[in-house]
Parts: sequence; structure tokens; C-alpha cells
Amino acid sequence: MTIEYPASWWKDYELLDSGFGEKLERFGPYVLRRPEPKALWAPTLSEGEWNRLSHTRFKPGAGFGKAGKEDSGTWERLRRMDDQWVIRYSGLPDPETHAASDLRLDLRLGLTSFKHVGVFPEQAANWEYIFKETGRLVRIARANGLPAPKVLNLFAYTGAASLAAKAAGADVTHLDSVRQVVTWARENQDRSGLDGIRWVVEDALKFARREAKRGNVYQGIILDPPAYGHGPDGEKWKLDELLFDLLRNVAQILKPVDSFMVLNLYSNGYSAMLGETTVREAFGLRPEAGYDAAPGHDGRYIALDSGELALRDRFGKVLPLSIFVRLKR
Repeated sequence: MTIEYPASWWKDYELLDSGFGEKLERFGPYVLRRPEPKALWAPTLSEGEWNRLSHTRFKPGAGFGKAGKEDSGTWERLRRMDDQWVIRYSGLPDPETHAASDLRLDLRLGLTSFKHVGVFPEQAANWEYIFKETGRLVRIARANGLPAPKVLNLFAYTGAASLAAKAAGADVTHLDSVRQVVTWARENQDRSGLDGIRWVVEDALKFARREAKRGNVYQGIILDPPAYGHGPDGEKWKLDELLFDLLRNVAQILKPVDSFMVLNLYSNGYSAMLGETTVREAFGLRPEAGYDAAPGHDGRYIALDSGELALRDRFGKVLPLSIFVRLKR
């Protein structure tokens, strides 16, 4: 199992401090104070310092702590700031040539009633992986005179992962059940100087089942499902009950060679090993072949990795936020 963090050279984001169930973060020019149940320790800075640094603080509402409504509340402005602003993520430079990366994401942020701002910064490690693996598939396709690889992003939110795949040259389908966040993602595409993403407002499980019946396949599939949610037609999503079914359908629509999958899970109580075992079972992998790699049911080589995505504050405290499972073949 590995633990991955956003690169230290990302200047538009920083976790300043964490503790007592909160985190103090800087997004571009603004500092936000938000609830974070996983920050069980004491903060390093004083209460007065947190208030002095903060532009705004999220105050949980009546639904806080209730399934499906745990993030609801309002923002209390402490200093003047814009309602919307833009930050940039530039990809990791080439380690050998130090040439700038083609990965450049301009992401519009805003204060929502669910404590989110439009980006999950710990996901930067996944963006880098998606960009790298998509680039690998693009080079294979070009060398063999094939079309650009198809990448499907399910539960795609405001689209940073979709943009990472598109920047690498993929034919991208971005799916989310909330029309407003799909519109937000399109804005991020335009700001990032990209185009051509296919936008779908749909229930993820329904879409995956339909693609499996049609025999459609993708070379890359990205999944970041919530613990609870609803589709555009009122379909109920509950991670504990539906994740395995979704992954079995994903296994049918992921190309058996030259492909990758990224699964990210935020649900409390989920471990990297639980995620990995669920993926192994859904894809029919043989656990006796070892932790890092296993042949699939068709005998093809599969690399499997799992771990945690985390943030580290200025004082060295590590805040784990999600688990990931990555499959490559």
C-alpha cells in the first residue's frame, strides 16, 4: 500500500493546519476553514491565528452528520473575497529533461452549500496517474495507427480527472448525475484550453449496464462514487449496496489489454485492502498470484496497486482523505 500527496510545487493549494475536526486550506489567494472529521488531533496554530488567516468559515447546518446531508451548511465570511475564483494546476515536469508538462488545469472554484469548492486537491496524485497512463495508451494507439483511446469518467464532478485524460489526448466521456456540475466541468474545460469532451447527465450504474449490453469498451475508466447519491431520475445510489455491481459492469467494458482503471473512495470505514479485494473479485483476479500483480481470468497480466491519498499540513501532520485502487494492463 502506498500513500500519495499533491506535489509540493503546486503553488495554488496548501493545507496550512488541521485539527479538532477542521482543516485550514489556501486555494489561490483565499484561505478557507472547513470541517474535516478525520482531523482527530489538536491544531498547531491557535484559534486566533486560524481566524486571522481565514477569509471564510463553513458552519454546518441541521443536516450535518446525517447520511446524504452530512456536508450541508453555510459559509460565514470573515474577510473580503470573491464568490468565484480560479486556481491552476500544472503537471509534474519531466524528471529527466525538466520540460514543462502538457497537463495544465484551470479550475473555477466557488463556495457551495455542501462545504465543497469544486476541487478535491488530494486527487492531484490521481490526475497525474491518469495523465501518464492515458499518454501511454495514446502512444500505443499512434504507433499502431489506431484511434485515440476512449476514457470514461463516472461520477466525474467538476471534471479535473476528465481534463487530465483529455490533455493527454484521449477521447473522453464525462458522466455525472447532476447537470449543474457537468456545466461547471464544461467551464473548466474551456478555461483549460481543451475541447471535445462528451458530456453525459446520467445514472452511472445504468450507463455502465447499458454500455456492457451494447458491447462498448473503454481503455480507461475512472470512478469516484459517493457514499450516497441520486441519479437524474431519482435513482438511489448507496455505495455499500451497489459498488460491487458497478465494478462487475466496469469489468465488462474495460478493454482486456492496454487499459487502466482508477477507483477512488471517500467513504469512512473503507480501507485500501477492502477496495482492492472488491476490485479483485469484480474482475475475477486470482489473489494467490500476489499483491502487486495477478493474471486475469483470460491469463493476461494485470498490475494492481492500492493506497491512500492524503494531505500534509505545514507542521507535518498527515491527513488521509480517500483510498484508491488502480488497475493497469
